[in-house]
Amino acid sequence: MRRMKGQFLIYGDVNPSKTRPYVNYGLIAANVAVFIWSLANFDNTIFAWGFIPVQFSFLTMLTSMFLHGGIDHIFGNMLFLYIFGDNVEDRMGHAKYLAFYLLAGMFAAFIQYATDPLSAVPTIGASGAISAVLGAYLAMFPHARVKVAGYFYEPMTYRADVVIGLWFVFQLFWGVSSFAGGMGSNIAFWAHIGGFVFGYIITKLWKKSGPSPEDDGN
Repeated sequence: MRRMKGQFLIYGDVNPSKTRPYVNYGLIAANVAVFIWSLANFDNTIFAWGFIPVQFSFLTMLTSMFLHGGIDHIFGNMLFLYIFGDNVEDRMGHAKYLAFYLLAGMFAAFIQYATDPLSAVPTIGASGAISAVLGAYLAMFPHARVKVAGYFYEPMTYRADVVIGLWFVFQLFWGVSSFAGGMGSNIAFWAHIGGFVFGYIITKLWKKSGPSPEDDGN
């Protein structure tokens, strides 16, 4: 998750939670702790615990979610997780949210694998799982207000379906571009796309499976 190529920065939302998001805080803390730990022997850590498609491993699908390539990488990911994860955890519940997050991250890694199964480049980062959180947030709170700032205008709020929808369009564009070696081809955009679709569909199915309260966002 990074600033959208100079277009705008998502920096908050107007959607208070009813419960304290212990799992979300724990995931953020775990990501930061693993990132700091990885700096001691960064290259070896990335190749040992990152997901390398040509060396397919379910274990590294999981461990790669907690590795990041730099300060900007982890900051962007954790900012998005902090903004959107609390509301999703609030609605799902702590245990379901943790299972959802981990399964989504592994599914996202598999989608990235499917697009380039012979790649020897490690895939790392929480972006796939966090993209699923965005998909779930969109399914639950399409009318919530999201805080956005840019280079040439004052901070404003927009509906979540507009902001997240535009974010997803950018992922699709860059994902297709990556097949031709286009801009950002070193970023796992198909993990973002796969995670987002997983999160949106799973959440829609979960909401249909039983009664749920009305969306909190207006």
